[in-house]
Amino acid sequence: MSSTPAWLDSAVFYEIYPQSFNDTNGDGIGDLPGVIEKLDYIRELGCTAIWLNPCFASPFLDAGYDVSDYCMIAPRYGTNEDAKRLFAEAHRRGLHVLLDLVPGHTSWEHPWFKESMKASRNEFTDRYVWTDSVWEEPTGYNNLRGISERNGTAAVNFFTHQPALNYGYYKPEKPWQQAMDAPGPLATREAMKDVMRFWLSMGCDGFRVDMAASLVKNDPGHKGTIALWQDVRAFLDREFPEAAMVSEWSQPVESLAGGFHMDFLLPWATTHYVDLFRTDAPFFGGHGDASQFVASYREAYDPTDGKGLICIPSGNHDIDRIARQLDTEALRLSFAFLMSMPGAPFVYYGDEIGMRYVENLPSVEGGYQRTGSRSPMQWDGSANAGFSTADPEKLYIPQDPAADRPTVEAQMRDEASLWHEVKKLIAIRMAHPALQSKPPVRFLCDGKPGQPLVYMRETEGERVLVMLNPCDGPGVVAPAHPMDEIFYACGEGAGQLNGQWIIAPGSAAFVKLHEAD
Repeated sequence: MSSTPAWLDSAVFYEIYPQSFNDTNGDGIGDLPGVIEKLDYIRELGCTAIWLNPCFASPFLDAGYDVSDYCMIAPRYGTNEDAKRLFAEAHRRGLHVLLDLVPGHTSWEHPWFKESMKASRNEFTDRYVWTDSVWEEPTGYNNLRGISERNGTAAVNFFTHQPALNYGYYKPEKPWQQAMDAPGPLATREAMKDVMRFWLSMGCDGFRVDMAASLVKNDPGHKGTIALWQDVRAFLDREFPEAAMVSEWSQPVESLAGGFHMDFLLPWATTHYVDLFRTDAPFFGGHGDASQFVASYREAYDPTDGKGLICIPSGNHDIDRIARQLDTEALRLSFAFLMSMPGAPFVYYGDEIGMRYVENLPSVEGGYQRTGSRSPMQWDGSANAGFSTADPEKLYIPQDPAADRPTVEAQMRDEASLWHEVKKLIAIRMAHPALQSKPPVRFLCDGKPGQPLVYMRETEGERVLVMLNPCDGPGVVAPAHPMDEIFYACGEGAGQLNGQWIIAPGSAAFVKLHEAD
């Protein structure tokens, strides 16, 4: 793996779902000028980087994850010049911007796919995964067939309208399964490099890569996919060595071997991420269990040997809002956790004010149960919560209808609000190197039922003890030294008793540890 761009060492990301963030032209859909308008807000919160969900041309059957032109901003968001201005304005404020790259599939409306459907061979015949007969399905994948003059069936990666791009098979087993080094798969790889080159040359700082492990087919252990990404990393090291790469993979040993700098901890059952925030009895709700999360995290973290980062998000566009299961006090403890763990934390837009999951919404652009987490940002008490001047029925997704819905304006006025707590925690992370991305974590108490979650972060010249206790009773957590210093606390905090640190119920505390005498 190449060296990590220095700015990632202390990065805190803000994820923007562009269609729901800020609408400047009154059509009910957010846009890039709206993102530019709110850059000062993101900087004031303390975030240093942005992950922008897909904003490329698309028929929007899957909210932009079905790309029809990788090198064109969707007109509903603005223009390529708006994107260029966004990068420049972000950089002027010391912010970095990652675009969301979807390399595994396109929309069925992409010109590449339309050409690949033709019976006569052409430049794009092998750009997608096709069987050689309409009667044969690609084993293990959903498919499209009976839609073209070409005699074959096309594999799809997710929804029916998302045909899989062809990066080859690690172990070809049938005549139509092309090897990774066949001309078609290599051309696909080079086309994706061209896409990356286009946006990096315009000023973007890197990519969050959707379904990064999905590219090479029949690929046990993702050996072929790792090799593919190593080739991409070599290209970036030659031409754009500062480009940051974040993978949606959730196997950091694999993704970091492929040359990614960071890997997302995804809300899969095996990660136990949902145990913390999103079960019926979440750990941070006070009556859950964090121990399986700790075991899973260590299993993923320890083999990386400090060579990369695991990113833990507050949420994202694919999962329930963190506030669906947690009240404000539990959210404070959750953000104390998010801002004190290794890796770059990601704040999903609106989570900093506790935006709620909007229940019982019909699906919008393939959102289905995810739609309730994608409602428009709530800026103030004006019409449409300041998101748009459009008629309410024209909004991209209906907003939280509750009279007490949280807004940025109200919380910025209230020093005791969640917004101020998140801002404070980000500032604390920035001020303490031990709490930033790279320093290792050592768990002292793993949050079994009724117990706190406690861990140590340490770097040269600084050791920090993090104590998080959402439980009903106090926790005895670690030996104390009279010179130890609490520099952050919420709830009743922590205190020393008989040479031990005691963390109060419903509390968090960060302690700068005194060096042993």
